[in-house]
Amino acid sequence: MMKTKSFLFLIFFLTFHSQAQKIMITPPNLKIGDTIAIVATARKNIDNNLKPAIALAEKWGLNVVIGKTIGLDDNQLAGTDEQRAADFQNMIDNPNIQAIWCVRGGYGTARMLDLIDFSKFIQNPKWVVGFSDVTVLHSHINTLGIASIHGIMPVNVEKASPEVEETLRKSLFGEPLSYTVSCENENKLGTAQGELVGGNLSILYSMMGSKSQVNCKGKILFLEDLDEYLYHIDRMMLSLKRCGCFEELNGLVVGSFIKMHDNEIPWGKTAHQIILDITKPYNFPIAFNFPAGHIHDNNTLIFGKNTTLNITDKETTLKFE
Repeated sequence: MMKTKSFLFLIFFLTFHSQAQKIMITPPNLKIGDTIAIVATARKNIDNNLKPAIALAEKWGLNVVIGKTIGLDDNQLAGTDEQRAADFQNMIDNPNIQAIWCVRGGYGTARMLDLIDFSKFIQNPKWVVGFSDVTVLHSHINTLGIASIHGIMPVNVEKASPEVEETLRKSLFGEPLSYTVSCENENKLGTAQGELVGGNLSILYSMMGSKSQVNCKGKILFLEDLDEYLYHIDRMMLSLKRCGCFEELNGLVVGSFIKMHDNEIPWGKTAHQIILDITKPYNFPIAFNFPAGHIHDNNTLIFGKNTTLNITDKETTLKFE
């Protein structure tokens, strides 16, 4: 009898633990007086271009700390991998910092990722904000069970619209966030629910097979990209398919795919047509031209947050719970 009870307790514990592992943690909402750090995880930022971002944060009632990587110059990168990792590590470990705002994308975040110890971050999560190459951090942090923010970065603030800035403020301060956009002819209609994950397609593709690989099971996937050859889009989408990403996906949100290139002999399909072709065997709804990505209207998305996606013949809505 004792062995039976022990066995049942073990089953209960493992079941509970498995379910608990699936619960996404949302970092604490910011409040007036909190501090946000600006750091470089990838391309260098040696220009005096942060005044608009600092002014915006201060308008929201936040204090700003500038990381040691701002101004460092190591060819394309903001210092060595070790310097960028140390700066990021300091900010995620510092209890006086409530959010980290990555200054810009480019390339290089993946080079420092394995130098980061996320143990204190897991115990005391905080918002990490950015897009493009910062998709590396979004995907890895998501595997740790923590939400993050896909949104404009300090170098984008000067050209961002007030409406886009407001979506970032709402996300950071925990205010309701939802979007309604016009219908696209290529959309696949339907309704889906699940945590939003994703980011830049090229970055997600580069992490397939690693411990930072995006988990699409039961999720809504967001994709965007720029400056790619169309056959590259096909190759990357095919890779996601072959890795099983679409097998149990609940929905797909397609952001901007701009500045696409083609060869002398055309590939024969647009980026949207490629996505539709690769995902043709599946029944999940797809929303195209969602206003997020490498465009002026780069609206904020909360990765790891439960969302409802509803696509009708009139409009698309994306609502964060």
